[in-house]
Amino acid sequence: MAIKVGDPLPQVTFRIPTPDGPAAKSTDELFKGRRVVLFAVPGAFTPTCNNNHLPGFLAKASEIKAKGIDAILVTAVNDVFVMNAWAKATGAEGTIEFLSDGSAEFATAIGLAFDGKGFGLGTRSQRYSMVVNDGVVEQLNVEEAAGKAEISGAEALLAKL
Repeated sequence: MAIKVGDPLPQVTFRIPTPDGPAAKSTDELFKGRRVVLFAVPGAFTPTCNNNHLPGFLAKASEIKAKGIDAILVTAVNDVFVMNAWAKATGAEGTIEFLSDGSAEFATAIGLAFDGKGFGLGTRSQRYSMVVNDGVVEQLNVEEAAGKAEISGAEALLAKL
């Protein structure tokens, strides 16, 4: 069953890029005591993710944060090295925090994983955005069409803040 508004996030460990190399961060370390936007993409560098979804959050970061958001995070079922390269390649490093869910532990735990084997991707995360307040889902926007970033895009999320 998929996570819904009012549910707490499950406890998992993400990997994040740091100047000293990969570091482990728990759900609590990332979400407790903060109001954050988390958006998920099926894969770093994939067309919709790279050309539409992430750029929208990068362009709207100031407006989103002005609405009482402490941080903007993105997650994907990619390893931490790919996430780090994506952060640098897009210029989002320092504006958006990149979380590696390399084994799809988080995507599976929240019920938003999908089987992308038919596309050569393996298990991936569905595309969504959410607002998380102190570890609890406040807003959830799951994309209906795989190649779209409309319902889960920055503009749609910002309109609901």
